[in-house]
Amino acid sequence: MSRIAVIGAGPMGLAAAYQAAKDGHQVDVFEAGPVAGGTAAHFDFGGLSLERFYHFVCRGDRPTFELLAELGIADKLRWVPTSMGFYLNGKVHSWGDPFALLRLPQVSLLAKIRYGLFALSCIRRRSWSSLDNRSASEWTAAWCGKKGYELFWRPLLDLKFYELAGSISAAWLWGRIRRTAESRKSIMQEELGYIEGGSETLVVALVNAIVSAGGKVHLKAGVREVVSQDGQIVGVNTTVGQFPADHVLSTVPMPYVTTMIPGLPVEWKERYDSLKSVGICCAILKLRRPVSPHFWVNISDPEHEIPGVIEFSNLRPLGPSIVYVPYYMPRDNPKFSWTDEQFTNHAFACLQRLNPALVPGDLLDASIGRLRYAQPVCDVGFAAKLPSIQTPIAGLQVADTSFYYPEDRSIAESAHLGRRMAKAVTENSPARLGAAIPRD
Repeated sequence: MSRIAVIGAGPMGLAAAYQAAKDGHQVDVFEAGPVAGGTAAHFDFGGLSLERFYHFVCRGDRPTFELLAELGIADKLRWVPTSMGFYLNGKVHSWGDPFALLRLPQVSLLAKIRYGLFALSCIRRRSWSSLDNRSASEWTAAWCGKKGYELFWRPLLDLKFYELAGSISAAWLWGRIRRTAESRKSIMQEELGYIEGGSETLVVALVNAIVSAGGKVHLKAGVREVVSQDGQIVGVNTTVGQFPADHVLSTVPMPYVTTMIPGLPVEWKERYDSLKSVGICCAILKLRRPVSPHFWVNISDPEHEIPGVIEFSNLRPLGPSIVYVPYYMPRDNPKFSWTDEQFTNHAFACLQRLNPALVPGDLLDASIGRLRYAQPVCDVGFAAKLPSIQTPIAGLQVADTSFYYPEDRSIAESAHLGRRMAKAVTENSPARLGAAIPRD
């Protein structure tokens, strides 16, 4: 039995702590915030228990299924037929199946054919290594043509990464496309899942399992320093005291790592600091009436400054319409300092353009969720930029959502990587933890 300190009580940290406690280790989880869950944490939205940042389950999310089954809550998973929309030329069109593609107005048949072939190639592709050194913009333009790229892909990249959009890896984009494509019940029907009660159901079950196995979850307990001596972990210094440890598993965003772990070699600090991310300000609106029948609507319109919206109530039944309007952007973007009122007004105005029937009285409530480090910037050649999860300090593993590459952030990837980190302690095989660990 080892003493293991897990830094961060988001999905990855909780999954790591759960696995470590299950394997018989003494586990302490340290979370700087007031609640466990990280990006999956809930808040009270006028009587609704709701995630501050939306999550959904895809049919290929096997690590999530395994975790739910082990925790005895597999019966909480619900599957719902969902649909996509595409806002173009002032109207929301159905999207996501071959017939919807063919019916899309004012788009040439050649552009539609090229888009369809590109989507099919993404579904059939199994290896991503050749895409790691190509940019997403160049790759999509090669398949879809310049007009297809400008219509279908550029708005999504530009309004998520702004000046960094041109450097995003094609492998990262492929991972996103493949995950949602695998969640189709048939060529004509998408099917997504949610956990009854929201992600909090899983978070609470993980915390309870950790505590039942003798572990502890310390909230409002930020880690000031990871302490090492002679190249070996000896403990952590936190805002609630000092704790001895044989192993430390850090799952917090990379910008916090180098200050928190002063014993790292300079070259490792430089590699961690080179990993970029963009922030998010996510407007959550409660409406009297729905915006559309779709779970998500992609937007291709120069008047909109958002790449899309997610009508979460079209997946998880919540009573009123709940719409997430995510504003991803670099933290030096002027919009990042907008007030909650500015985001609310801007987001509602966007929704009114999607559905002109919406009137000011339809807006019942609003909340803004903010994260400084939300979306890793997985640029060209990203696989080689990721350091090993096992650091030069014995007993210290470091990873965050960047290490899901080429997969994007999800609870499934958090569960997969967090548990792998914990198992490496038990198996005494840190060499098994390379930079990126894509699932089979």
